[in-house]
This record gives sequence, C-alpha cells and structure tokens, in this order.
Amino acid sequence: MPKEQQGLREEWIKLAPHWIAEARQGGDVPRRGMLDAYMLAACGDVQGMSILDSGCGEGRFCRMLAERGAGFVVGVDTCEPMIEAARELQSSKEEYILGDVEHMPFLQDESFDLGVSYLNHCDLADFEANVHEVFRVLKDGGRFIIVNIHPMRSATGLWQRQPDGAKVHVILDDYFAEGERHFKMKCVEITNFHRTLATYVRGFLKAGFILEDIIEPTVSAEMVERYPELDDELRVPNFIIYILKKPQGALASL
Repeated sequence: MPKEQQGLREEWIKLAPHWIAEARQGGDVPRRGMLDAYMLAACGDVQGMSILDSGCGEGRFCRMLAERGAGFVVGVDTCEPMIEAARELQSSKEEYILGDVEHMPFLQDESFDLGVSYLNHCDLADFEANVHEVFRVLKDGGRFIIVNIHPMRSATGLWQRQPDGAKVHVILDDYFAEGERHFKMKCVEITNFHRTLATYVRGFLKAGFILEDIIEPTVSAEMVERYPELDDELRVPNFIIYILKKPQGALASL
C-alpha cells in the first residue's frame, strides 16, 4: 500500500472506535437529521437490487438499504475495525469486504444495479479511481449516488465570527488550491481532500457517466427545531449530492 494511503488508513483506524460508537447510537446529526432522507430518496426503490457501498464504514447505510428491501448489499472499506464492526451486525443480505475502493479487482464487471458513496470521496486521494471502478462494476443503466462535502465548504470550512462567537458568514478562500485539508474529528487528526466542483464533474464525465442531477441538501425550519445543530444548513450548502447514470451499451473509459 502506498505511504499516503497507509497514512490515511491509520487515521481512520484511530477514529474508528469513536465513529462506531456514534453509529450505534444512530449516526451523527447531519446524517440522521438530513442526509439520510436525501440519500434514500435519491436511491429510490431498491427492492431486489444489488448495491455497492464504496467506503461503507461500519455499515450503517448498507443496513438501511437492506432493511428497505435491497436484494444484496456489498460494503467495501479499507479500515479493518470498521469492517469488523459491520460484520457484527450484518444480515444474510449483506457482505463486507476489507479493500481499497480505488482498486476493486475482487468485484466483477457489470454486477451491481446501484452504487453509493456516502461522504467518502472527500477522504480519497484519487476519487477518479473509485469513479472508474464503480462505472466498471455497474450494469448498463445503473446509477451512482454520491454525497460529498460541498466544494464551497471544503475549501476552508471556517466561519467568520463576531467577538462574541456569533457566526457572520462562511469564509470562502483558497478555493482553487486543491489538495489536502486537515482538521480534528473527535480528537483525531483527519485528512480530507478539497477539489473544485469542476474537477468532480469532469471526473464523473471522463469515466463515462451521465450527470442526471445535482442536489444541495438543506433543512426545514421544523427540522431545525428538532435538531438545532443543523441551523447552518439553512444558510450555506455544507453538502452536495451527485446523481450519475451509466449509459446503455457503455464501455469503461480505462
């Protein structure tokens, strides 16, 4: 494994116990209070489908898809503690594989109806490698649903604040300086990757996908009453969802 990938993997191994504990309690608030609903709506009726979750973590979203009638869900992640935790709760309709989502030779061509990536592309040094691999393993007409950190927010991720701490506006700076960003999550230093909107869209199109829709999730005032932590979502687009489709008769652009 390349040194860079090994470093990223070690960060997630350190974070895994905290992440797993939170997932067992229902998941973090942005997922539970907003993104889950958007992702499930984008996936649509999954009854009987074969689904790939690339970057599945401890399997929370895989389990949700299985509970909604998916025929079979395969989760792939490079973090061994996450895969072990996923296997603890897996049903007969799920399989979890320890592997690199940027290189999945263990999956057959054209074997899935649907692919999902739930806040994983921001963690990948080479997101295009994953996009090509998902394109390869999808059946013709299959879709790839990706939710990611919004490029506007991954540039700096900071708020301009008043002296009393009140948020004034999001700082948008260094947007075109793509590359690593570092922050602390649950006291663990994590590396993310910032890329522009154009870089992501060009990567999807280069692989051969059709871009069917782009969604910028937000919340209702009623949902903010239930989850006050989501008040930012009424002001700025923290996340973005891409809905991609593999055209009929397509050949992977390898």
